[in-house]
Amino acid sequence: MTNAQATDKHPGELADVPGWFPALDQMLFTWFLEQQKKAGTKGDLLELGVYMGKSAILLGHHLQDGELFTVCDLFEGDAPDEANKAESSKSYASLTQQAFERNYLSFHDTLPTVITGPSSLVSEKVAADTCRFIHIDASHLYEHVHGDIGAARDILLPEGVVVLDDFRSEHTPGVSVAAWEAVLNRGLRPICLSTQKLYATWGDPEPLQEELLAMLQQRSDCGVSVQEAAGHRLIRARSRGMKPPSFPPSRHYVEPVPAPAPTVAESRAARPARPAPSRIRRLAKDLLPPVITRAVRRARAKRS
Repeated sequence: MTNAQATDKHPGELADVPGWFPALDQMLFTWFLEQQKKAGTKGDLLELGVYMGKSAILLGHHLQDGELFTVCDLFEGDAPDEANKAESSKSYASLTQQAFERNYLSFHDTLPTVITGPSSLVSEKVAADTCRFIHIDASHLYEHVHGDIGAARDILLPEGVVVLDDFRSEHTPGVSVAAWEAVLNRGLRPICLSTQKLYATWGDPEPLQEELLAMLQQRSDCGVSVQEAAGHRLIRARSRGMKPPSFPPSRHYVEPVPAPAPTVAESRAARPARPAPSRIRRLAKDLLPPVITRAVRRARAKRS
């Protein structure tokens, strides 16, 4: 693992980090992780596919004492096959491990464990039944997503939560097929759907669904509906102008200091100089009778 080098500008807040992490999903991540903490659930965190670190930074903020956080991405490494190589070259050519680490260390003191390589390595590096929350946002190809879901099933704790990104995007049909196949044939049980992500578990989703519904229905910035499909209750959440939840600023952020009020002398010095009277005005003052000069001055004073 290499240390991040501050060769580029550090982000000042989470919104400055490039990436696709809508406010709705930031809120849902935060809610699920905080619910696990309230319930006393302990376990590690795992993210497959980090891009520039936006969601990883949020996950790291919810890491509890004694827990581990592992991330996996190809970064500049070689893809396992030509299809994955073409996908990475097209969508993630600017991604480097250095950029991810710089962004992450802008908000946290230490890096997570970084696996550089394809997500298929995760099963070898992360022990079974250890994680409480897994975010899958790596390859969009069916074969890889199918494998990632299988690895998550083995790594996740019985009541843990797995999140599948891009499960309904038109440009990622492989994710859609793998996601719904897991629901229909591999025991995955949906908790809720956002515009971009599917939240699910291999445990019992109903307790979380009831608490989630109660929370969502109290928010005016979130639309919610419930549907049934193939024996599964599906909670759909959608943003109504939602703003991201509050998040601690970057460790490099410096609170701006208000400028002191100017002194009387500075205020006077800042005033624009009164323009010198024109040559015609000087002649008029010298040649006109005093009574007319005073009248002109009074009229000018009234206009100003």
